Order: sequence, then C-alpha cells, then structure tokens
Amino acid sequence: MKNIHCLNKISQVGLSQLPESYQLVDQINNADAILVRSANMHEMKLPESVVAVARAGAGVNNIPLSDYAKKGVVVFNTPGANSNAVVELILAGMLLSARNIYQGMRWIEDNKKDEQVSKSIEKAKSQFAGTEILNKTIGIIGLGAIGASLSEVCSSLGMFVYGTTTLNYEEYEKKTLPKNMTLMRNMEEFLDKCDYISLNIPLTPETKHIINQDVINKMKDGVVILNFARDGLVNDDDIEQALQSKKVKQYVTDFPNYRTANMEGVLAIPHLGASTEEAEDNCAYMASKQIVDYIENGNITNSVNFPFINQGNKPSDHRLSILYDASIDLCKQINDIIGKENVQNCSLKSHQEFGAAIIDIKTKITNDQLNQINQIKGVLKARLI
Repeated sequence: MKNIHCLNKISQVGLSQLPESYQLVDQINNADAILVRSANMHEMKLPESVVAVARAGAGVNNIPLSDYAKKGVVVFNTPGANSNAVVELILAGMLLSARNIYQGMRWIEDNKKDEQVSKSIEKAKSQFAGTEILNKTIGIIGLGAIGASLSEVCSSLGMFVYGTTTLNYEEYEKKTLPKNMTLMRNMEEFLDKCDYISLNIPLTPETKHIINQDVINKMKDGVVILNFARDGLVNDDDIEQALQSKKVKQYVTDFPNYRTANMEGVLAIPHLGASTEEAEDNCAYMASKQIVDYIENGNITNSVNFPFINQGNKPSDHRLSILYDASIDLCKQINDIIGKENVQNCSLKSHQEFGAAIIDIKTKITNDQLNQINQIKGVLKARLI
C-alpha cells in the first residue's frame, strides 16, 4: 500500500485516479508522495520515505527544488492543466480595464440608494466609456501554455499580437507558432508598440522585477500591464511611480500585495487564475497520474528538477529507478554491481545537474546490491520497482 499525503485540499476528481493500492494519509510520516497546491514547503522536513512531490499547478516557488533533488525527490508540476482558466481571467482583466467596468460598478454601488439613479447614470457614464480591444496591440512575454493560448484568443478577437519567449529564439522558431502572432527576439522590440503587456513567465532570479523603471520608460504612454503570473515580476516602487505619472494607465494583477492593493490605478484580483473547478480538477488529475507513473514505472513527466524520461510500463521483469548527479559515469558502476549481462533495457537522461535512469533487469537484485548502488558517490536515490 502506497501512502499519499495532501498538504492542501486536492480535487476528488484527481484523487480518484489513484489506484486502490494507494491510500490518503493525514500524517506526512511514512508518506511515499505528497500532493500540494500553495502550501510553503521551504521549511518543511520530508521523511526519507517520500520519493515524489506533485504541485497541482504550474508555479513551484513554494517548493525547494534543488534541495529536494539532492535528496532524490522528484518534483512535478502540471503545465497547461490550468491554462484555459488563467487565459480567461487575463481576458477578463483586459476587458475590465478597457471598459472601466469596475469603476462604473463602484459608481453604481455608491449611488444605488438614489431613487433617480437611472437618470443620473446617463450623466455619469461618460467617465467610464473606455475603449475597445479590437485593433489594439498586445505584447505577450512568455509563450508557454498560457502565453501561446492567450495569443490565439487575442488574435481571434482582432488584436495585433507580439510575443517573446524565455527559450532560445531559434529553438522556439521550430515550434508551431500561434497564428497571426509576430515572434520577437526580446520584449524591447515591441514595448513601444503595445497597448497591453501581459506577463506569462515564472518568477526566477533572472525574471524578478523584469518590469522596472527602465523597461516601463520604453513602453507606449497609457499602456496597461497585465500580471497574472507572479507578484515579484513587477517592481512595486517603479509601477507606483508609473501609475502616478500616467505612463501606465492601469496595472491589473492577480497577485496583489499590501502596497499594490492600495495603489491608485491598480485592479487587484485575489489570485483567482487557476481557481476554477475545472482547473483544479485538471491539475489534480495530472498530478496524481504523474505520481503513480513515477512510483510504479519510474517514468518522469513534467518534472521541474529532473529530466523527462519514459520507458513505458514496467515489464514482468524487475526495474531499477535511479536518480543521480549528472557528473558521474553511472552505467559502468551499475554494470560492475549487477552485471552487464543482467541489463535488459536501460534509459538514461540528464539535464544540467541531475540525471535519471530506468534500468530493466533480467533477474531480481539483492538488497545488498541495491545498497551498493545507493552508496555510489553521486547516486541520490535508487529504488527497485
């Protein structure tokens, strides 16, 4: 029986994908895997039994990826599972800003007790007239599942779409580009052309405060910035100054903090991007499937700290799953311990610091041999499936 511990409330649709041989446990002790959404795991001590953590969502800022990798714990996320929910909310934020809908609704709330409000509306509504998004230009920074889908939606609504990616430009050019989108090498090439700028990238040391005074100064006057990615992408001091000077017309964010929530010109949404029932179901479903596939077969899909590797379902023979430091020569040392003739099939993948191996073996190895493998310098975790 495998034990799964949930740090947050996880959709039953996703949990229903767990086999009967898996059980949910209230305590983290002796858990084989953890499902998490927003709980902060940076100060959490994991028991040795944990082999995987799955984030039911895309962002993984709440998980210490490198530390877990060094412990031989694979961390998964679920890219694309909530993309439609986020794209729809970005579109809603853009329309709220374009048509001054929130400000108009606040005016109604403030004047709802006026018995002549239906007449007063006709005089007041001109201040909330707004603009259309048809023929406007949007620049999308980040063309992952969300950014690419957003570009399709905006194009279908008659907008001009520019996009840039954090991937190598030539590498991304080989992918299927969204229709009617102009791919640019970097955001500086379209900042002065855009009525809207949408941030759709993860928060990393390289992307922190990617929207700052220097970047804002290159933007078109009256631009609207849409941040449905992460709070730290935008410098609070600089966005406040830009709003006060009207360089930025509005800042629409799904990640408000104390400062931005109190700024004039900010439309603050309470982190609703991936909170639809459908998105939560999709994320939990994907996370559960990935955990089971790793525990049962050693396959790694959508990991954020280990390379992708897939050797299909475990055959009737025995299988080894090994996580290791990518700098070591794993094959030779494994052959020395279990014998080259005992290896039926072997896949190895490495990415930057860490590697993963799936080895199908003809005859079951002994506990002593498994211990020897785990004692190889650079092996992070080896387990017999």
